[in-house]
Amino acid sequence: MEQFDHERLHVYRVTIEFVALAHRITATIRGFGPLKDQLHRASTSIANNIAEGAGEFAPAEKRRFYRIARRSATESAAILDTVRCCQLLDDHAPLDEGRALLLEIVKMLTSLAVGREGKVKGKFKFKGAG
Repeated sequence: MEQFDHERLHVYRVTIEFVALAHRITATIRGFGPLKDQLHRASTSIANNIAEGAGEFAPAEKRRFYRIARRSATESAAILDTVRCCQLLDDHAPLDEGRALLLEIVKMLTSLAVGREGKVKGKFKFKGAG
C-alpha cells in the first residue's frame, strides 16, 4: 500500500499514538471542558503540522511546520501538567505515558527542524562560496 510522506516518519507514528492517548485522557477528565478541547486541538495540531511539513518542498517551510508541531507538543505537555495539578484524572498512568511520548516527539521534531536548518544553511554557504 502506498504511503504519504508523513506516514513514513517515525515522529508521525508516535504522534498518532499520542493523539489516541489524548483522546482517551479527554474522555476521562472530570469537568474542565475547555481543557479537553484544548488538548484535542493541540494533539491533532502536532500530527497535522508534521503532515504539512512532510508534504512541503521548501526547506524553510518544512522547518516552520516542524517548529509549529513542536510548539503544539509542548503545549500538550503543559495541558497534561494542568490535568495532574488540578487532579482532574484519578489515574496518573496515562499522564505519565503521554509525557513520555511527548518528550520523544519533541526530541524528534527538534532534530527534524535543526537538521533541515543545517541543510539550508549549508546550501546557502555553498552557493555563496561558488
